[in-house]
Amino acid sequence: MSVKQRTGTFDHCDIARFFFWAGSLIKTTVLISMLLVVGMPRIASAQEIDLLLKGGHLIDPRNKIDSKMDVAIVCGKIFRVAADISPATAKKTVDVSGLYVTPGIIDMHTHLFAGTDTNSIAANSAGGQLPDAFSFRAGVTTMVDAGSSGWRTFPLFKAQIIDKAQTRVLAFLNVIGSGMVSRYGEQDVSDMNPVMNANMISRLYPKILVGIKSAHYWGDFTSVDKAVESGKLANVPVIVDFGEHTPANSIESLFMEHFRPGDIFTHTFSEHANGDREAIVDLKSRKVKPFVFSAQKRGIIFDVGHGAGAFNFNQAIPALKQGFMPNTISTDLYNMSMNTALKDMSNLMSKFLAMGMSLQDVILRSTWNPANVIQRPELGHLSVGAEADVAVFNLKSGKYGYMDVRRTKIQGNHRLVAELTIRAGNIVWDLNGISVPVWTLAK
Repeated sequence: MSVKQRTGTFDHCDIARFFFWAGSLIKTTVLISMLLVVGMPRIASAQEIDLLLKGGHLIDPRNKIDSKMDVAIVCGKIFRVAADISPATAKKTVDVSGLYVTPGIIDMHTHLFAGTDTNSIAANSAGGQLPDAFSFRAGVTTMVDAGSSGWRTFPLFKAQIIDKAQTRVLAFLNVIGSGMVSRYGEQDVSDMNPVMNANMISRLYPKILVGIKSAHYWGDFTSVDKAVESGKLANVPVIVDFGEHTPANSIESLFMEHFRPGDIFTHTFSEHANGDREAIVDLKSRKVKPFVFSAQKRGIIFDVGHGAGAFNFNQAIPALKQGFMPNTISTDLYNMSMNTALKDMSNLMSKFLAMGMSLQDVILRSTWNPANVIQRPELGHLSVGAEADVAVFNLKSGKYGYMDVRRTKIQGNHRLVAELTIRAGNIVWDLNGISVPVWTLAK
């Protein structure tokens, strides 16, 4: 029995945990009766808010909130969301008036396995980027690595990067056991082991690994089919980079014959002049191919995966105008994309605003949608009891330019800038010091 149990004393985090637990299990009337037994005065005195975000406009698609709301955080969890919460109940209040408050952004396609192997593309190499260097400054609290490591190399990735990051890092496991080391390595069918892939996901790292990645295969559908077989064994989705086939393989066949509902087609708006990747928008008519709409209705997920060479306005703008919208917005962050047209997640989200997508749709595709795609429904929302991953954005007005990978640009009137990012209740990014007092000369 602990000291707290023997003495009957509780700190405010104990009380908060009790509320979150009890609220998920029992009805309000029963909870009130229990509170009377435990001792209402002790609990009431302990209900002190750690951090209060006051006066912001909350967009929380999962909870259908799009209005001015205050957000209270206790012990790293969302404690209360309401129109007016008194600052007198909070240890710390941050005025976010005029700003947009959202769930922490989820970037579902990144490459984070940074290391020193000079012969590797993205596994333990300079291709991977440290997550904390790009996440919080863009409002991102969760990053998902897209197949940089395979079952042989994931333990090193976890020890070297994931365990050391403040950012929540999840991962798709590459269908290739060694991971994304080289284009030649990704052709090695003998290193595609669905049983080992599934064991790694289901038995060893189910909290971190969210699916399987197939990429850069030069042949037929073998790599995709091995990934899907792995996904079936582990009950997880696959994400596929379906380029580099000459001549291009059929994406209609991919969507309708090889994919399951919930599987993910990334680099949705890619267009390759050399013909090694079939595009979703016909290159002559600039119309979305009819089977693409059918595939999305079937449950196929279309992910942006911008990258250094996979986002073309000739694909994206006609598609959006014809009513086709990607399910998820993601960066494909790596060394070749970070300083080009992509820049970061907030710039990419702003790019979709410039193309005519509503702010609400942009937030949905950057929070709750990716959370569902990777089967992590505890993420991407600000429900009471959820981990307090929060982004606060300033929607700036002006004249802004946004580029695609061909180095052409469009003009936009708005830009999302991350003012404040909160990870598990802790402020990890504060662009303009809105959470701290004004400096005065020390006495």
